[in-house]
Amino acid sequence: MNTHTQIQDAIRTLSSAFAPFDCRILAARKGSFSFTIVNQAGIAKHSQRLYPGQYNGERLQQVIERARESLVA
Repeated sequence: MNTHTQIQDAIRTLSSAFAPFDCRILAARKGSFSFTIVNQAGIAKHSQRLYPGQYNGERLQQVIERARESLVA
């Protein structure tokens, strides 16, 4: 699977993991991208950059869990 396909899959996973919040993708470049979770009022609640190796499996799940923890805090 190439990097572009992995990024697209990661974006779909992130978007569904944080519903009903909006997961906005920013600054996709050089094999990495940033995502920002925005609440219903349009306020950014969490932002993070993902790099190759974090796009799938256990690593992506760890990113999701840490982001969820930051949303609760």
